[in-house]
Amino acid sequence: MSLLEVAGLGVRSADGRDLISDLSFTVDAGTRFGLIGESGSGKSLTALAIMGLLPPGMTASGSVTLDVPGRGRTEIVGAGERLLNRLRGRTTSVVFQEPLTALDPLMRIGHQVAEPLRRAQGLRGRALKTAVTAALEEVRLAEPDRIARAYPHEISGGQRQRVAIAMALACRPALLIADEPTTALDVTVQAEILALLDGLVSAHSMALLFIGHDLAVVSGITDHVLILKDGKAVESGAVLDVVNAPRHPYARELVGSARELDAALDRLGEGERS
Repeated sequence: MSLLEVAGLGVRSADGRDLISDLSFTVDAGTRFGLIGESGSGKSLTALAIMGLLPPGMTASGSVTLDVPGRGRTEIVGAGERLLNRLRGRTTSVVFQEPLTALDPLMRIGHQVAEPLRRAQGLRGRALKTAVTAALEEVRLAEPDRIARAYPHEISGGQRQRVAIAMALACRPALLIADEPTTALDVTVQAEILALLDGLVSAHSMALLFIGHDLAVVSGITDHVLILKDGKAVESGAVLDVVNAPRHPYARELVGSARELDAALDRLGEGERS
């Protein structure tokens, strides 16, 4: 049985425009699924619909179900906030693109990491402080005690994203959604965050829904991809199948662009060595 099943998902704006139309896919436990598309394709809205976090005025239709321990298949579309709050963190968590907006600017990092640990595990006092330190160390943050005392603006973008990952993993969710988690970071830090995510997902046997616009990045961390354009799925399949034999014109365009960039980087490297 699939962990996440999206069937005929539609998202409509307040003025009646269809932003996502008839989107369907499944994510099995322990697998890695990628959503790829340009800005405005609907990939981030898909993540918000799965979490029950669509902005006011937007409405979802179709079905999004999660296999929840003790509850079985649970419908997200139309679910009440009380149920959604029980699922967020425990069954599925999300890491957003810009951690500076995802984190509370007026709260110290340690308190923000402590909150999901307190709710999920009922920790208090010294046990909670120890768990916060362990969570920050798990995402390879040096000086975890200093980071815990800092406010979000006092640490770097890469450090903030590591904190966001620590918070998302605090409840050990079955499904981690990573919504363009490296887009706001420089190239070197991007590689570090991707390697961190890759290792943590494997270590905890989580399913991963990775969302991005860069085919090379998404295909490097997922096994199966779905390509979105204008709110509709245009191609899906195993990563190697899509990369080696894209069928849809937009998929071929993405593959061609990725190969051109790779060739340009090779030429640049050769120039530096000569």
